[in-house]
Amino acid sequence: MKIYTSKKDIASKKAIIADDMMLTADMPTAAGSKMLDGYMSLFEAEVLTRAKNAGYDLVGKTDVGEFAIDLVGETSCNGAKVKDGVLLNPTAEALKTGEVKAAICLDVNGAPRRAAAQNGLVSVKPTYGTVSRYGTVPVACSGECVSVMAKSALECKELLGVIVGHDDKDGTSLSEELCGSAKKCGELRRVAVLGAMEKGIDANVEAKLCAFKSTLRNNGVEVIEIEDDIIAAARPAWNVLMSAELCNNVSRYDGVKYGHRAQNFSGIDELYTNSRTEAFGELLKKAILFGSDTLSTENYMKVYDKALRVRRVIVERFAEIFKEFDAVLMPACSVMEYTEDMVKENKSLSFEENFYTAPASISGLPAVVVGGVQLVGRAFSEGTLLGAAELYEKEGK
Repeated sequence: MKIYTSKKDIASKKAIIADDMMLTADMPTAAGSKMLDGYMSLFEAEVLTRAKNAGYDLVGKTDVGEFAIDLVGETSCNGAKVKDGVLLNPTAEALKTGEVKAAICLDVNGAPRRAAAQNGLVSVKPTYGTVSRYGTVPVACSGECVSVMAKSALECKELLGVIVGHDDKDGTSLSEELCGSAKKCGELRRVAVLGAMEKGIDANVEAKLCAFKSTLRNNGVEVIEIEDDIIAAARPAWNVLMSAELCNNVSRYDGVKYGHRAQNFSGIDELYTNSRTEAFGELLKKAILFGSDTLSTENYMKVYDKALRVRRVIVERFAEIFKEFDAVLMPACSVMEYTEDMVKENKSLSFEENFYTAPASISGLPAVVVGGVQLVGRAFSEGTLLGAAELYEKEGK
């Protein structure tokens, strides 16, 4: 594992860290990949500029899995962080020390949410378009979001309030008025629990869900279990869209202008092939091949276009659910820890575990992780979800 540090004093009361998907001008940005190892950007991410302008001190950056598509960071070119056979997330580990106040992460395939759930932290993935992605390493642009992770809901709320807002440099950025809606706090009255999401979880995750349900009910919130296979279809659809977009976004890394360049090659084609073969890891290569196949002439309409249509159906289904409920409660992961053996036995585990995180990713809806579980709400309901997180922190522990 590698952690980059700046010259800032880590003892600062407003010290924060960023994961290595955020561009920084004074620290390298590698996105967990050998392809970008040692890369220095000429500018920094917009969210980091906003945080600094609000008095936060960026004291360092934490390692990520290659292009942030894995479970919790285990595919980094710098090696996985492991303790007693259990995979650890570098960002979560840094926050647990208490030396930093919060972290700014890029949520591509749910890794920050899984890490927060497994480490007793709070994470908020905002509504798509409310936080600028300018200056982040692009992977799956239609669903990835800059998120915040911290030890408490209040710290998440404070930092999120700083980075939310319109940015002319981001073509997907929403208006300032809509972005401001994410800061408002409403009341949580009715919460739906998706039965389909509870079938594959272990006893520890089930206990976390039960504890959260009890806290809600004890505070007058109606909790109702519903069956909904449509939302469960988010996983395969998001895997298609994420891989297709990733395939296009990493095509820029060819060993010519910047990034890793192979030493042995003859001709431009071999330069491309050797550079990418040497620099990209196994999981990323699989995603690239899958993405290329889905975008082929033969599969574009029956795979990629179908995934887009499934996305629309999921968004519409969420809209129907939110006519009756204020939020949807679901796990963020199936187990409370991932081991090296689990990853060795199942190389595609990260594309299966996003069963729990894909619904919010593909729909662009906000999600808050607290107490080891996840609350997904209607667009711009971050304030309400974080309010529920604060309630749990007060009474659920």
